[in-house]
Amino acid sequence: MPDSVIIKREVILRAVVTERLKQELDAEFSAAVDELDRQITRLDLGTRQYVTDLQRSDIQQAMAVRQQIEAEKRRLQQAKDQLLQRRRQVEELELGSEIIRGTLESQTELRVGDNLQTALRGVEVVVKDDQVVEIREVEGGLALRPDDEVGAEVASEIAAP
Repeated sequence: MPDSVIIKREVILRAVVTERLKQELDAEFSAAVDELDRQITRLDLGTRQYVTDLQRSDIQQAMAVRQQIEAEKRRLQQAKDQLLQRRRQVEELELGSEIIRGTLESQTELRVGDNLQTALRGVEVVVKDDQVVEIREVEGGLALRPDDEVGAEVASEIAAP
């Protein structure tokens, strides 16, 4: 019987707000907004002829398709509006403050006799302009809420149409 096991645990990635970070986040949000604009345009152009042709043969189905397209455009526009709001929030970040950029995984060894709560204790890695400046253990484990996260692959928030 083994006396230890390696387990995975989440690690919060925090970043100290610097001008460089604010510029990087702004660029990420800009790229994500641009991608949403392209998706909306492709949706418009790509379906216009199809709906026109469909209207000639089945007006009810054409109306249903048009409604689905409009719903998808509204969803994309809402995502864009959320990104623009988060972009404005980035502008207001105070230099020197910390933000959550995402989560990572780490491994830890759990041995017979270890305190499980201690082994699962939350870990945070703090970076400043991509340089690790601190590694912290946090009592009580992770308490990450989705609204706390800023940036980190902003474009992943966009679902393809």
